[in-house]
Amino acid sequence: MKKIFLILCILGVILPYYNLIQFLLNNNWSMNGFFDSLFSTYPNAMISADIGIAASSFLLYLIYKKKTKGIKIYKYVVSLFLVGFSLSLPLYLYDHLDFN
Repeated sequence: MKKIFLILCILGVILPYYNLIQFLLNNNWSMNGFFDSLFSTYPNAMISADIGIAASSFLLYLIYKKKTKGIKIYKYVVSLFLVGFSLSLPLYLYDHLDFN
């Protein structure tokens, strides 16, 4: 199971950045229109809201765990903001789930 979470971490970096690079290539390396595209259709808006709420919930959970258990959350918070939820959650699960 731990290998699966490691693979998900790798995919969580590659797949979002692949799409970001494709967007930038198609827009002359400009971010203009990126955020407009996130909410351009109802399905896009639904997925954006879903992931935004899930990532916010995970961030609040991390802060709670830091205050109650004293765990170090910096790498999860940094990965959440630099890459996204697609890396941060699998990385946390990779580090904290007991696989025995």
